[in-house]
Amino acid sequence: MHIQIDCEHNAKSFFAMMMKFSNVLLRFAAIGATYAALLSAPVHSADPGKTLRLSFSTAETSYDNAFASDEISQSIGERIIEPMLRYHYLARPVKLVPRTLEALPVVSDNGATFLCKIKPGIFFADDAAFNGKQRELTAADYAYSIKRLLDPKVKSPWQFLIEGKLIGGDEARAAAVASGKFDYDTPLPGLEVVDRYTLRIKLTATDYNFTYILAMPSTGAAAREVVDMYGLDIGSHPVGTGPFQLKRDEYKRGSTTVLVANPNYRKDVWDWTSSAPEDQAAIKAMTGKPVPAVGRVEIYTIEEGQAQWLSFISGQHDYLTQLPASMTNVAKDGDTLKPEFASKGIRLEKRQTPNVWYTMFNMTDPTVGGYTPDKIALRRAISMGFPLDEQIRVIYRGDAVPANGVTPPNVVGHQAQRGRSHQYDPELARALLDRFGYKDRDGDGYREMPDGSPLVVPYVARTSLLQRQLAELWKKSMDGIGIKLAIETMKTPDMRKAAREGKGKMTLEGWNADYPDAENFLQSLISGNAKPGGENYARFQFKEFDDRYDKIRSMPNSPARAQLITQMEDIVKYYAPWIAPWNDIQYTLEQPWLMGFKKHPISHDTWEYVDVGPIPVSK
Repeated sequence: MHIQIDCEHNAKSFFAMMMKFSNVLLRFAAIGATYAALLSAPVHSADPGKTLRLSFSTAETSYDNAFASDEISQSIGERIIEPMLRYHYLARPVKLVPRTLEALPVVSDNGATFLCKIKPGIFFADDAAFNGKQRELTAADYAYSIKRLLDPKVKSPWQFLIEGKLIGGDEARAAAVASGKFDYDTPLPGLEVVDRYTLRIKLTATDYNFTYILAMPSTGAAAREVVDMYGLDIGSHPVGTGPFQLKRDEYKRGSTTVLVANPNYRKDVWDWTSSAPEDQAAIKAMTGKPVPAVGRVEIYTIEEGQAQWLSFISGQHDYLTQLPASMTNVAKDGDTLKPEFASKGIRLEKRQTPNVWYTMFNMTDPTVGGYTPDKIALRRAISMGFPLDEQIRVIYRGDAVPANGVTPPNVVGHQAQRGRSHQYDPELARALLDRFGYKDRDGDGYREMPDGSPLVVPYVARTSLLQRQLAELWKKSMDGIGIKLAIETMKTPDMRKAAREGKGKMTLEGWNADYPDAENFLQSLISGNAKPGGENYARFQFKEFDDRYDKIRSMPNSPARAQLITQMEDIVKYYAPWIAPWNDIQYTLEQPWLMGFKKHPISHDTWEYVDVGPIPVSK
């Protein structure tokens, strides 16, 4: 999924403000009610007096799980709409476990058929679409929801998950394109509803990663009558079987999302186990508690890093999903939390999330796009002219490492033996530009195109101060090699909307692992995703790359598969649709009263597995 774009703010007077707020007691009036409710709440249900509060730096785009692809929308949406599988909360290395299924799917036909048996007695949250009746989850709901990924009108960026895989799927989509309407009623050979609780999924070929797809939010179960009722507004009316439901009367798009415990959620208790020493405190604090434990979750959009930090350090928020880069020097020394915060019981957790950040080009752009030697030379010169190490050291305060390719560490297919992908050599960049005819003909300090026309490269920056600082570094470095960069400012949802329509421009982008395999990262560069609604924002299309991608999808992890991945990485490095890749190092901050939280390297934050305890009174 696309990573949230961190929005930071660098304030000189921040430390004084932080000290002012650090002793403020928040939610004082709610404490009595919270603990009275704690004493009286049934052991099998969430405590309505408990509220978990947090923030994200980017706004959601949609809570339609078939359409949303950004980290924020999926993090929230998955608490509402459930896929069949989930990741074990504590297990490392990661492993899948049942969610709404009785057991993991039974796999047959050499990894081409998956038999999924749903637990009876799972119900959707109440909604007007159900006409006052309780609505049970069935196999048909999952079949319908997977079909939605194929429906051209949904414009799902997740179509690639089943494109060319599901028997009859491509034909059903082609018929929908021809007729203008997807036929949800005609049975699909690849989605056989065996009985009320059994779904058999049949693929055209072996796919060793398909079980991971059944744990992704995009394959979660939506009820057809809900989608039909809300139509184009389904993104603001998610209804599912998950532990929480959207409180619509408090939902403010792009600003505030409030979730409340779903009273129809099946009875569940916290029973995760682990032998890891670092997990024992959470196990002791949480075992036997209801899932969810908190009755309410409030999520705020706070763009600037300073404001996010202030909300956390003053006690307004229970944890900080990611320490803003601009606050790194304020909060920690190296990997250690500063004593003034550690003494308050605040916890700092370092995490290695499998992700990759990069600067992308639109390969259809008349200036920087294209596959001819002169266009390749331009993109590679831009890459060599950019000081990635300075970006990491100055802007991201050292909390990142240069990447050695598209596939990050801790993912199957990552090749640690590869050297770093990015090379900083402005002298070589200038020589390359000269060689291919990009020269300053009028003496203004900026180069022209080989045909003498102006060379101007648009760069899209996000609206935060940190992203503007990054844009300034790009501008300065491109000035150094004689390339004029035109900076445009755009909010992340708007940028991604334009990119999905094929109108993307040179900009920073990133991807977090949806499942721990190189395939999940490489799919962002295949031709099949270079279409309206697709996640190939660079619109890179290269047959040799596609052919290798098709092969690795049906291969187990092996030296032969690794060789194909190496070749794909080499293609990306040579043609440069993505440049200057890096992997960030992230830190989570937790308040002393937050219990049970553990960041998962793949899965989104599971707020149903955490609890909040007494808030200490400052003296």
